[in-house]
Amino acid sequence: MFKALTKILIPLLFWQVAYGQVAQDCFDAVPICSNTPINGGTNGFGTDDFNGASSSGCLEQTTTGAIESNSAWYRFTTAEAGQLGFNIGHNSNEDWDFALYRASDCGNLGEPVRCNFFDNSENTSFVGVGEDPTGNGSSVHYEDWLQVEAGEDYYLFINNFSNVNSGFSIQFTGNIWVDHPNSALDCSIINNLLGPPIAACEGDNVVLDATTSGAINYEWYSDTGSGYQLIAGVNSATYNVQNTGQYRVVVTTSTENIVSDVQVGFNELPVTGSLSDETFCHQGDVTFDLHTKNTEALAGQDPDDFVISYHSSPSDAESGSHPLDPQFELTGGSETIYVRTTSLANPDCYDASQSFVLNAVETPVLNFADQAVICETVGSIEIGETQPDLNYTYQWSSGEQTPYITVSQGGQYTLMVTNQSNGMICEASRTVFVEMSTMPQISSIDIQDMSANNTVTIHTVSNGMYEYSLDDGDFQVSNVFEGVPPGIHTVRMQDPYGCGVVEEDIVVVGYLAIFSPNGDVMNETWQIEGLSTLNSPIVTIYDRYGKLIKQMNEFDSGWDGSFQGKPLPSTDYWFKLSYVDDNGNRTFAKYIQSHFSLRR
Repeated sequence: MFKALTKILIPLLFWQVAYGQVAQDCFDAVPICSNTPINGGTNGFGTDDFNGASSSGCLEQTTTGAIESNSAWYRFTTAEAGQLGFNIGHNSNEDWDFALYRASDCGNLGEPVRCNFFDNSENTSFVGVGEDPTGNGSSVHYEDWLQVEAGEDYYLFINNFSNVNSGFSIQFTGNIWVDHPNSALDCSIINNLLGPPIAACEGDNVVLDATTSGAINYEWYSDTGSGYQLIAGVNSATYNVQNTGQYRVVVTTSTENIVSDVQVGFNELPVTGSLSDETFCHQGDVTFDLHTKNTEALAGQDPDDFVISYHSSPSDAESGSHPLDPQFELTGGSETIYVRTTSLANPDCYDASQSFVLNAVETPVLNFADQAVICETVGSIEIGETQPDLNYTYQWSSGEQTPYITVSQGGQYTLMVTNQSNGMICEASRTVFVEMSTMPQISSIDIQDMSANNTVTIHTVSNGMYEYSLDDGDFQVSNVFEGVPPGIHTVRMQDPYGCGVVEEDIVVVGYLAIFSPNGDVMNETWQIEGLSTLNSPIVTIYDRYGKLIKQMNEFDSGWDGSFQGKPLPSTDYWFKLSYVDDNGNRTFAKYIQSHFSLRR
């Protein structure tokens, strides 16, 4: 988010180099020409180069009431064409901004071509143009790469919003330095015998060269904090610098004395600690937070002085290019990660000697069902992993050590699958619930009501889970059908697991369970309703001893409870119903309650 004008100011000593070569005003901007970090602290501001303006590009007024605050100005000229960027490294507790102007005159800067004024609530350590060297691809503190042409003049304005600072460094980046490592910028703009400021690393061999035609004498001076002091015994054209400081040479010729100053800063060379390999279980793609390895890499070094980046190859780590996203996505297997520890004060001071291995051991993925049914007609079923991984081991709760087994009994069977690699054991288990399923079989059918729309309930021999269908209708879980007209109907019953289907024809008719031929006009005869829906129906009535009492068809008016003109006693009587089916065969109807009672 853009910054507000109220800030918490936290002073923190950060840079280990002498402050120098910092110009607070545009007209005195420090010329730079090489891919060398410029280190310096800033304090206060000089002439307001923005003439009281409230903004310049994205920049706004700071806590000083002006745009400038702890400001520094640099200028450079491109000598080649290409992609150019830069990193401004700083203490993560501070808030630095910048604006880059394509201009050759401080009085006519115009609007900046790149500008950043975001606050540093994220506590990042870099702001700039191009790519954040820590691999943070979504940093709001970075602007797009700049495409430059040869001969373009630029002013770089660096500002510290927080009013306190510990200095900064500048590191040029971009493909222009790959294509033109020694000539990307024009060094002719620097009118200094000893050249631009020098930022070196501990142990570097820094030689200042003041060779001048016609020189009679050379005197060398150093200032390490208490003013320039003559370096005794040094009178050659070159001087091998050992310590951070300001250096001066006085060259005497027959016509003049030439005085030249230069800043030299040595930055601490980091040493990356040894990093342990990481082995862990995963399923599918997995994200590993590379930042969790920072403490190992720093090995006690101050995290405010160094930045850790991770790379996929030794060459990328050496060059500091293509840093990996800290939320690194692995797809499995082993991958070597190369580590670079870089000085924030001077990105040329780094160590890329260490690496570690990410071993992502896959947790087995189980692809078999946890429910199985043994069909009665088959007797057994195969359960488990039918496409096993030869690198895995398998162990069943029933003792088998194979990916799949054949079972013939219902119950619970648990399979443990193990993948072991690099000392890591990754396991997955699944319990298969096996049920026995018997063939469906109709035991009885209840028919309620003597009406044109009857309720039919189908009962089964066993209590298994079945589905029911009537007359080619859709299968349903309920065994009750309502609104069934009299006649012949086809009932289908199936096991939902595919173990089998049974089909039977049923006859739906209605009859009285009790009739009383006693002359009161109510229920004087016994008959079956719905016979007309059948082909050639015949009803035969028997007594309890099997004696045929009466035979009727659909045209009979019913039985009056007599035999050969004599009333029969009150008791139960039995009947059978037959009809001619579609194949021309006489068939007895099943599942009909085959007895009724006579009451007098």
